[in-house]
Amino acid sequence: MVSGHLFHCRKNSWPPEEYVGRTALQLLDLDGGSPPEQAWRRRLNSHANILKEFSVTFMEAMKMMTLGVRLWSYVREEASHGRKAPIDPFTRERCKPSASQGVPLGGMGSGSISRGFRGEFKNWHIIPGLCENSPIFVSRDSGNKKYSSVLAPGHHEGLKKRSDSGISSWDWNLSGQHSTYHALFPRAWTIYDGEPDPDLKISCRQISPFIPHDYKDSSLPASVFVYTLVNTGRDRAKVSLLMTWANSIGGFSHHSGGHFNEPFITAKDNPPVTFSIAACETQNVSVTVLPVFGLSGENHVSAKEMWDTMSKDGHFSRENFDAGCSMPSSSGETLCAAVSASTWVEPHGRCTVAFALAWSSPKVKFQKGCTYNRRYTEFYGTSERSSSINLVHDALTKYRLWEEEIEKWQDPILKDEKLPEWYKFTLFNELYFLVAGGTVWTDGQPPAFSETSPAYQHKHSKKGTKSESVKDNHVKPAAEQVNDGDDLPNGEERSVSMYAAVHGSQMPEQTSGLRSQEPIPYLLSKDGPENVGKFLYLEGVEYIMWNTYDVHFYASFALLDLFPKIELSIQRDFADAVLYEDRRRVKFLADGTSGIRKVKGAVPHDLGTHDPWHEMNAYNIHDTSKWKDLNPKFVLQVYRDFAATGDMTFGRDVWPAVCAAMDYMDQFDRDCDGLIENDGFPDQTYDAWTVHGISAYCGGLWLAALQAAATMAHRLGDRPYAEKYKLKFMKAKAVYEAKLWNGSYFNYDSGTSSNSRSIQADQLAGQWYAASSGLPPIFDEHKIRSALQKIFEFNVMKVKGGRMGAVNGMTPKGKVDETCMQSREIWTGVTYGVAANMLLHGMEHQGFITAEGIFLAGWSEDGYGYWFQTPEGWTTDGHYRSLVYMRPLAIWAMQWALSPPKAILEAPKVNLMDRIHISPQAVRAVGEIGVRKIAPDNRCIPSSTFQCEC
Repeated sequence: MVSGHLFHCRKNSWPPEEYVGRTALQLLDLDGGSPPEQAWRRRLNSHANILKEFSVTFMEAMKMMTLGVRLWSYVREEASHGRKAPIDPFTRERCKPSASQGVPLGGMGSGSISRGFRGEFKNWHIIPGLCENSPIFVSRDSGNKKYSSVLAPGHHEGLKKRSDSGISSWDWNLSGQHSTYHALFPRAWTIYDGEPDPDLKISCRQISPFIPHDYKDSSLPASVFVYTLVNTGRDRAKVSLLMTWANSIGGFSHHSGGHFNEPFITAKDNPPVTFSIAACETQNVSVTVLPVFGLSGENHVSAKEMWDTMSKDGHFSRENFDAGCSMPSSSGETLCAAVSASTWVEPHGRCTVAFALAWSSPKVKFQKGCTYNRRYTEFYGTSERSSSINLVHDALTKYRLWEEEIEKWQDPILKDEKLPEWYKFTLFNELYFLVAGGTVWTDGQPPAFSETSPAYQHKHSKKGTKSESVKDNHVKPAAEQVNDGDDLPNGEERSVSMYAAVHGSQMPEQTSGLRSQEPIPYLLSKDGPENVGKFLYLEGVEYIMWNTYDVHFYASFALLDLFPKIELSIQRDFADAVLYEDRRRVKFLADGTSGIRKVKGAVPHDLGTHDPWHEMNAYNIHDTSKWKDLNPKFVLQVYRDFAATGDMTFGRDVWPAVCAAMDYMDQFDRDCDGLIENDGFPDQTYDAWTVHGISAYCGGLWLAALQAAATMAHRLGDRPYAEKYKLKFMKAKAVYEAKLWNGSYFNYDSGTSSNSRSIQADQLAGQWYAASSGLPPIFDEHKIRSALQKIFEFNVMKVKGGRMGAVNGMTPKGKVDETCMQSREIWTGVTYGVAANMLLHGMEHQGFITAEGIFLAGWSEDGYGYWFQTPEGWTTDGHYRSLVYMRPLAIWAMQWALSPPKAILEAPKVNLMDRIHISPQAVRAVGEIGVRKIAPDNRCIPSSTFQCEC
């Protein structure tokens, strides 16, 4: 645990009073209108720098030339089938990424919409689209003062052109100088301190239902915007707020035609009015709508005419509620809708106005696979129309409860005075990825079928849906833009069939991993006693692969801490996948060879791209069945989750897969010394960094996995396997230390290459997991602390004085390892993991300094602008690679280290490894390993408890 104060940031966070006047903060401190003391902040007039992407060196380009050619060919082949390759470095977005992101909208797995810190909507996932900004109008009852402005700085191209009838004709009068943005995921505050009206203080609070351990509301595609208005003037003020929306599903789809808008009213406590947007009408707030306006104005009211109406009257006609469904839009025409909320604010008075946004796309379809129902359809049905209405209504009526739960979760951390200020809000803000990282959360049921099919009708015959007695404003959902059929394109056929999962509730009489040579097809399995659905999230928005497992190893602490049932669901998916084989041939781009897509016993790299759960390993640069880190990472994650949750049913169910994953690794222990060897190519998560012989990274993971498997076997009562894995651990540990320990750290590998003695930041990843899981240390404590101190002094402090994070590789001479692009990169998630390891071993000062480098480079005002799009890594000059990446969620491993779960914290302080007994002969054989290498003809050690099969 942390002791003492650890404020390492060069500046003590950003006190809110440096951004907002104290008077405004006090006036807005009503109904949550004032931002919290701990938050990430920006002024709205801050310049959004264009981000700089990394480039390879000439030598790196030469080494990767053949890979580049094969990758280019593969990308083109996928494009010819209408698909996007999971890794495509050749296609760049037309708009270069900028430092302009903010907290995204919505819960998890139902599509997300990001919102920049200036107020613009952007980066749409799953339901992508275009949206306009929200203007505000202020008029005085005396008529002497009038203000109207879009609540975003005036950066729109072609502003106020006389010939333009679109949004550029609106009043873009906000300078942003006195307006600020405050972010603490899943909420954000925008404070307008006298802009556009000097006598009006405005707070816009953005709330989304991301609530730990709430598996219902956290799946909802909805957000609420609560405006707190304070009139500091002498006159009564009439304030009109306007929210507009474009009917679009992304890209240029607003020009595709066939879209329509329709108003409706629901008669409940606080009646909402919505076009997928809604406002709460109360005694003090009057709501009106404009069901349709167009950007061009050819067939409808134009955007300019809509603006002029609001500028003059401050509201629309109430008769608009009686308008029916609009005519479908023509090709090239963009339909928009608007909701206005008007209120009078007395002198020195206050008022609150709430808007809500909801979107409904009940089905998600993958390009080569099936269609699934999203998680929230369990509670709202599968009708886009009724679910949209009920979602937006519930958002307006429940947001206060959401906030109460969010504050209960966050307050203990925010009020912990021992923690650095920057750490508190960065910890929460890095969770943006669980919403904006392309997440998909299904209801856990088999693929959905056509509504006319007997299977669909049978499924829904006993399941009621929400009432559709009210009319819907319909923004055409993404599900209607794709073919819902299950046929594979181009005549492809599945070469695998469905099967019942092999996991049973009973322990097998004899556990021997893979017991059959028959291919084992794969089926979606239930998630134990409670089905919380199936969860997918991308490795990154540039690496389009679901649940990439070597990266999930770092990111999974966030899910395990906040949504443990989702984490167990993911582990069950991979446990099933271990016992699955897909013999379809795949070409591996690194060397041009081919092999089968999924080898039985190997943990897959990912769950696929275009047909997740059924066509895994979308990654095809290397043959990941030969990677050395995936299987140990699976075993370590399973044991950590098992230890943290105490879920014995989970442990028993996944145990056969654990045994299979461990036994699979025997082939890489070629001299039967218990330790696996790498094969002279990048056969682990650092897939451009070659390893020779024994690896500090993979070998350490293997040691930890042996210890975890032995302990888990003991706890499950599988004595033969407990003894087997303990013996291997004892043998392997002696070899690992003899080959790699150099007196102050573990060498990169046991080879003779120029970088074999490099200092790898991630060398103690196995020990990190052992400590996180309550297992005893793999090595002596002084060796662990010595290696961590070496990493701190070299990989951290010798790079810009610790202001960048931990560089992956550093030479013993104190120079960055330039072996390959990955050795010279700083990986954000790895840095967080290293920091967590330091915290676990009593090195709080070094741990927070290490992690602070990621904050300073990525999140601070003086950094590179990577907030809410934290990349996989950056170079020492700040050039990024792969924005919006999964691994930085590893900051939650730091919180895990600071506050371990109760099951681990209160577990008996007994080394279970000491309770696993092995024969005296085996013990003597282990002792001999330290002084001599076992001869090739004597690789198998006699034992009364098991027989070696190497």
